[in-house]
Amino acid sequence: MTQARKHTQRSLIAWALYDAANSAFTTVIITFVFASYFTRRVAPDESAGTFLWGNAVAAGELSVALAGPFLGAIADQTGMNKRWLGGFTFLCVAATALLWFVRPSPESIPLALVFIAIGVFGSDCALIFYNAMLPRLAGADRIGRWSGWSWGLGYAGGLLCLAASLVFFINPTQSWIDFDRNAAEHIRATCLFVAGWYLLLALPLFFLTPGAERRVTTLSEGLTAGLRQLRDIVREVRRYASLIRFLLARMLYTDGVGTLFVFGGVYAAGSFAMDERQILLFGIAMNITAGVGAFTFGWIDDWLGARRTILIALMGLILPGTAILLVESASAFWFLALLLGVFVGPVQTASRSYMARVAPENLQNQVFGFYALSGKATAFLGPLLVGWLTHYSGSQRFGMSAIVFLLLAGFILMLRVPEERPN
Repeated sequence: MTQARKHTQRSLIAWALYDAANSAFTTVIITFVFASYFTRRVAPDESAGTFLWGNAVAAGELSVALAGPFLGAIADQTGMNKRWLGGFTFLCVAATALLWFVRPSPESIPLALVFIAIGVFGSDCALIFYNAMLPRLAGADRIGRWSGWSWGLGYAGGLLCLAASLVFFINPTQSWIDFDRNAAEHIRATCLFVAGWYLLLALPLFFLTPGAERRVTTLSEGLTAGLRQLRDIVREVRRYASLIRFLLARMLYTDGVGTLFVFGGVYAAGSFAMDERQILLFGIAMNITAGVGAFTFGWIDDWLGARRTILIALMGLILPGTAILLVESASAFWFLALLLGVFVGPVQTASRSYMARVAPENLQNQVFGFYALSGKATAFLGPLLVGWLTHYSGSQRFGMSAIVFLLLAGFILMLRVPEERPN
């Protein structure tokens, strides 16, 4: 192996490790541990806690959707994407660490909501610049596998951090540190642990990957040029018609996938009478199969192309997803759900590799800003449809059918998206 090849491999490994760093925040803080702590012990009751938590996360994600294209445009002009990535990484790490001060009392609600919104904003903005690095680090013939491998590593990192949090902080009656459990110190300590995890695994990227070429001398010049670039894209929208068609298709099927994770546990509990322990195991199992699918389909992506991989993955979601709404047996539900999980990772990672392949070289950060927008702009639609359909029909199964229709609509629109071409 040549020295240049070793340098490239080292850079790509460091880049992939960042996915494991970032995923810890999503898995431990947003999905499992801190979310549950906030709704059950900080908020006055679980209903109010769920409402407040949803608003805080939505505020962070909406901010990303609005700011993403502008931030990407500025980064494209300044060539300082690693600095932007570092800044937003530190923002998320700091906000996560400061969650330690959220005590089990309603008085801590404003503190929790502010730091959660900031953490979500920092985490998701960092991913704009992180994703935009992929085409520069990996050759066109290896984008798919590295996108899949890093995504699989992200699932593994998130679950490993969750397992460590449970073993070392939450579960033991006699922890290795004498935590005050009445003050929830054993739970709040996981925030410090996640912050350290995120920072530690993110560091190799900043030391071992090359930075983009600097294009202008000042931030004000970059802001002016970036806004001009954004204006030109809007004016010449027809020139980017196929890219916009892809983003619209992704908007639909990503909304379906996101809603699946939001309501998967609710559906399992309501239709199959699963308790909290079973739902936690179900969530972990789904994440494992999603990680295995993302890792495995990386080769298929490079072999068949990202567009075809997305179409295959969408069919792998639509068919088992439809069957799940019809089965009555819990064992059949488990089988179909885990089969469906295999295709959750590939549809996400192949979307990233498609964008990496078609993004113009001088617009990569901005294009991934629009990519972030397409993942956030209609994130409310799926949960809204499921909620209202369930309410009016009185059937949880009928309500969950909205997810299948979103996936099917994305599949149909994806059929009109052209095959990607190497940059």
